[in-house]
Amino acid sequence: MATLDKTDLRILRVLQTQARITNQDLADKIHLSPSSCLMRVRKLEQAGILESYHASINLRKICRIVQCIVTISMKNQTKKDFSQFQEFVNGVPEVLECYTVSGAFDFFLKIAAPNMERYLELTDLLIECTEAEINLSTHVIMDENKVTHAYPLDQLL
Repeated sequence: MATLDKTDLRILRVLQTQARITNQDLADKIHLSPSSCLMRVRKLEQAGILESYHASINLRKICRIVQCIVTISMKNQTKKDFSQFQEFVNGVPEVLECYTVSGAFDFFLKIAAPNMERYLELTDLLIECTEAEINLSTHVIMDENKVTHAYPLDQLL
């Protein structure tokens, strides 16, 4: 695990919510020279701590979509079945997130489809992608009440 100082953490806090900030503005915010700031950002990138920069798209402004939370349980919990399922899911662009979890089910997926017909096609493909017996439960997202991609670094570190 990497060791970060207070300045690195300030950089991460700012970049999580303002990825488009200029190096000059970032340096001003965290009270560093622009060259020192850039050097630290590059170090964080090279260490794999800063993985990528993203734009948040308001899909409601450009199209209609069906978003669902899907829980998947496998009757046979073999490594082969898990691997087949994970490999399949990695190749499906509509699967936005996939987590292997403990508890009542094995996988937790977030899916975005253009319509319910396409979503149903995807569920058929998910059920058929492995020889394991799959139990799938769908929860249609009615509204997004809180969405963030910024980790609460002060609470986690």
